[in-house]
Formats: sequence, structure tokens, C-alpha cells
Amino acid sequence: MAPRRLAEDQPESFAFTADNLAWAKDRIAKYPEGRQASAVISLLWRAQEQSGGWLPQKAIEHVAELLGMARIRVLEVATFYTMFNLAPVGKFHVQLCGTTPCMLRGSDALKKICHDRIGEQLHVTADGKFSWIEVECLGACVNAPMAQINYDYYEDLTAASFTKVLDALAAGRTPKPGPQSDRQLSAPVGGPTTLTTLSKS
Repeated sequence: MAPRRLAEDQPESFAFTADNLAWAKDRIAKYPEGRQASAVISLLWRAQEQSGGWLPQKAIEHVAELLGMARIRVLEVATFYTMFNLAPVGKFHVQLCGTTPCMLRGSDALKKICHDRIGEQLHVTADGKFSWIEVECLGACVNAPMAQINYDYYEDLTAASFTKVLDALAAGRTPKPGPQSDRQLSAPVGGPTTLTTLSKS
């Protein structure tokens, strides 16, 4: 994996909002004395949400101060976990799975759509709406190929259905997450193949 570095352009300051600070203090209080650093991931996640989907350096430092941790320790966490974005992302951040099951089921066509429509990985479109990155397994292999857009999974994608999802988001609509085929959740395509008749015993 390539080194993950902080963005060059950084805001001058960061502080949790009053609501987020209250939430953070409540989260920290869940841990026994001396173990407050255990809240680091949840606080970084909340800081990322407050910052519009990415973690500025000042947010990392703010979390370190709240937890009484060395800044470098919090930076290590932020740069290790790829769920933390170290540069600004679009309003709709597409994480496209490129692991083997998705690749075998057509993720290359989805990657081409991302390149053509959004640009290079981690590039934010001029309108600020879209960015994308290819990621490792997101745990929905049975419904490959798939992508996570913000917090939602879109599965059983084809080039056509993926384009429809992106079109809907661009138009301000919310496409239905989950399988984009006629399958129910991760049931077999075409419906059940076992236990389809009542037992006679």
C-alpha cells in the first residue's frame, strides 16, 4: 500500500461543535481511567463527519488533545485505517471494490465509468459532488460487483445500473441501496433453490 499523507491544503483550525464535543466526552467516559485512548477511532470518525468527509491535520490534533495522546499516535491511527480520508472528498464519495470477486464479475467496467465521469482517483469533481477510490474487499462478495457510496452499499452492479445510481445522486435523488438486481439481499439470483416445497413428513 502506498504511503498515506495529509493533504497539502489544510484549514487553520478545528474544534468539535458543542454537540459533538458532548458526544465525544460521553464516548471517552465509557472507558476506564487510563484507557481513554481507546476512543480514538470513534472520535476520529466523528471529526471526519464534521469536516465533510475528510480528516484535516487540525482535527487529528484536536482529538489527540481531547484524549491526552501524542499527536503522532493519533496520526498513526488516521493514516493506517483507509476509512479515514486524509484529503477532501466529494459530497458522494464512491469506494469501488476491486478485489477478485468484484473484478471477476465486472468491476473493470465500473472503474472505467468512474474514470470517465469523475476523473482520477481521489479527484473531486468541479461541482464538489463526486470523488472515488478503488478499495479492497468491502465484505459483500456474494453480491459482486459492488461499491460503497458514503454509508450505503450498491450491489449486483452493471455499467447501466451504476450509471443510474450516479445519475440519481447527481440529480439530488436517493437511489435505493442494496442489490440493483431482482435478488433479495444475498439470496440466490432467481429465488430460492432449496426448501421450496412443504415437507410431507
